[in-house]
Amino acid sequence: MRLDKYLKVSRLIKRRTVANEACDAGRVLVNGKTAKASLDVKVGDEIAIQFGTKSVKVEVLDIQDTSKKDEAKELYRYL
Repeated sequence: MRLDKYLKVSRLIKRRTVANEACDAGRVLVNGKTAKASLDVKVGDEIAIQFGTKSVKVEVLDIQDTSKKDEAKELYRYL
């Protein structure tokens, strides 16, 4: 699954366009490397997102095309 779509489905970022812009700006790292929005995300990858002064780091546990709000938290875990 594409990185920008995963960020939207997992609800780490609300909109896919915002996720795309964050990737283009270099604020999203996958396994320690700057990632493009088109990068394929796999189970076990570590994603780090910088929101201004805050930073969020998660590990991908599952990949689904869609998810409900309650199930979205099961797609990743905070590190």
